[in-house]
Amino acid sequence: MRIVFMGSPDFAVASLEALADAGFSIVSVVTGPDKRRGRGTAHSATPVKSAALRYNLPVIEVDDLRNPDFADQLRALKPDLLVVVAFRVLPRTILDIPTRGAVNLHASLLPAYRGAAPIHRAVMNGETRTGTTVFFLDERVDTGSYIAQCQTFIDPDETTGQVYERLMHLGAQLLVHSVKQIQAGTYTLTQQDEALATAAPKLYAPDCVIDFTRPASVVHNQIRGLTPFPGAHTWLDDKRLKVQQSQPGPAMHLESGRIHFHDGKLLVACADNTTIALEKVQLEGKKPVDGASFFNGYTGDGRITSSGSG
Repeated sequence: MRIVFMGSPDFAVASLEALADAGFSIVSVVTGPDKRRGRGTAHSATPVKSAALRYNLPVIEVDDLRNPDFADQLRALKPDLLVVVAFRVLPRTILDIPTRGAVNLHASLLPAYRGAAPIHRAVMNGETRTGTTVFFLDERVDTGSYIAQCQTFIDPDETTGQVYERLMHLGAQLLVHSVKQIQAGTYTLTQQDEALATAAPKLYAPDCVIDFTRPASVVHNQIRGLTPFPGAHTWLDDKRLKVQQSQPGPAMHLESGRIHFHDGKLLVACADNTTIALEKVQLEGKKPVDGASFFNGYTGDGRITSSGSG
């Protein structure tokens, strides 16, 4: 079975490596073009391209999936199956090329959390379980019938980064299992229940601003759901304060809109007389420190705002 793998970020690397290690015939790897990443000026490859080169796999870099030249390149490969992990929405012209269709690995238990940020949204919403799904792609986002799912639990203090790492490897194993079934023709399909569908839209800048007007448990979920990327923050004395670790604090009445130091903890008031302990913070231009160390060296007036303009 001739496979074309499509993906770009590190989440897809484990799946590519697992398929290659399992001995599948990967005739090409499709990924995004080299580009500037971070603050430097040099261009670098996507993590998937770097992995493909380590396995001596041919690489196609594509920016425009609707470019007829790209479709011609794919047709020339005569693929039986497209395997897609953390890539982009494929147009019908591409989906129609492989003889056995296109499958996708998605980081949720579909139909829950369809969209670009399923892990972040699940953790931010305080979900206690999530998982991965391998399904056949159609033209709508994350709606196709699925072959298999794998469930895992989310601990109350786990971050998106920790869940991301676990799902990356669980998903790779599930993908290998599913592709073996496709190759053997032994898979069965389960249709998604539209009544249970929920969305996991892309994160934007406002999602990353901590909302202390909500209960501490919700604030804690927001912070760990944005950790380690893209990161949660607030504004302290008009300077950005990143919060990298938190815990719900003691139930007590504190003045809102300020930081407080109580019983060795850096606290902020939340709704319903709850508090959130900021356990690891980073003030703009400074290094990350624990809450107590931050307060001991702090000289401002402790005013918290929803933006840097006051």
